[in-house]
Parts: sequence; structure tokens; C-alpha cells
Amino acid sequence: MFENMNENHIVYSTDSTFKSNLTSEPKTPLLIKQDLRIHLIRLKGDKLVTVVRGFKGQNKNLKKLGSYLRKKCSVGGSTKKGEIILQGNSRKKVLQLLIDKGHHVKLSGG
Repeated sequence: MFENMNENHIVYSTDSTFKSNLTSEPKTPLLIKQDLRIHLIRLKGDKLVTVVRGFKGQNKNLKKLGSYLRKKCSVGGSTKKGEIILQGNSRKKVLQLLIDKGHHVKLSGG
């Protein structure tokens, strides 16, 4: 029954001399420096939306960056399909925040 089990499957051991051979992989930095573009898009009803595009990486890191920008700009928004969408025209503030984090950022469109 346990012939295919190895040390990787041990959850708890009462053996005081047991040493796990598991090595933890180095964690990737939460926010790798990115080359991003900030767009200003006009929606119907003369509403403006700031969109940050060009993020490459894990979706959870995109959501963390989006949450950070929404809090710092005090606006609503979302993260969808690899884009960070912020309500209103916050391009200048987003530009400065991303530059301060070390990203390469350019304004594009609008």
C-alpha cells in the first residue's frame, strides 16, 4: 500500500531524528520590473478609464499591483485579461507610482 510513498508525502513524523529532504524553491519577487503602457480610454457617456497594459507574469501579481494602484489613487477599478483598469483619468499619478516602484512606464494614447 505504501510502496509508492516517499518522504515528500510525510505530513507529520514523531521521529525526532527525521529530516526532510525537501528544498524550497526560491520565491519569485512579487513584482518583477515590467515594461508597461498607460492608456486613457473614453467610454460612452464621456467617462474616462485609465488602463495599464503590458504586464507579464502571474495573475496574482497583477491583482496585487492593481489593488495597490487603486488604493493609492483612491479610485475603483478591476484587473481583467492582463490589464489593470482604473476609473477616471489617473494617468499622471499611476505613472509616478509605477516609476517609483522601478517599472519602465510610458504614456500611450489619449
